Amino acid sequence: MRSENNGSDVSYSAADTQADGQGQYLTFILAGEEYGVDILRVQEIKGWDTVTPIPNTPSYIKGVINLRGTIVPIVDLRTRFGMVSIEYGPTTVVIVLRTTTVTGSTILGIVVDGVSEVYNIRQEEIKEPPQMGKEADIRFVYGLATIEEKMIILMDVDQVLNEKEMAVVEKLVA
Repeated sequence: MRSENNGSDVSYSAADTQADGQGQYLTFILAGEEYGVDILRVQEIKGWDTVTPIPNTPSYIKGVINLRGTIVPIVDLRTRFGMVSIEYGPTTVVIVLRTTTVTGSTILGIVVDGVSEVYNIRQEEIKEPPQMGKEADIRFVYGLATIEEKMIILMDVDQVLNEKEMAVVEKLVA
C-alpha cells in the first residue's frame, strides 16, 4: 500500500501497522457506509458542537474550532464527497485527525454521522481499491477490507483534501 513522505520530517503510512503487521482502524458511518481511519492518526473524538464559520471558504469547510489553543479546521465529509447533507444529530461527531502535508503536519477535524468500532486488520486483509476511471476521485481510498461480512472503506487521511484544498486549510490555521 502507499507510504509517502511528502517532504516533511514526519512520515506516516496510510496504515501505520504494529510489529505483527496488524493495524487498528477506527470506523465510522457516513451515509450508511462504514469507513475506517488508522487509529494512530486520531487525536480525539468530539460530539458535534458549533464552529466558527470562515467566509470565502469551500462549502465543505464548516469552519474552525479552538481545541485547547489549536485552531482546527472542520471538514464535513458528506459535503466533501458530494453526498446528500443531513441535519446533524446526537450521533454526529467530529473526528480530529493528524494529517501529513508537504509543509508538515496539520490537525483536521472531519464531521461524520457516527462512530462505529475499532478493528484490528492485518495488512494482507486489505485489498487495493478498484480502478474507477478518470471521472471518479477516489485518491482518499487506501484500501478495502471485509470484516464480519461487511465491506469497510479504509481512508488515507492525507488524501481527503488535494494539495490546493489543503493549502486553503493551512491558511486557516496559520
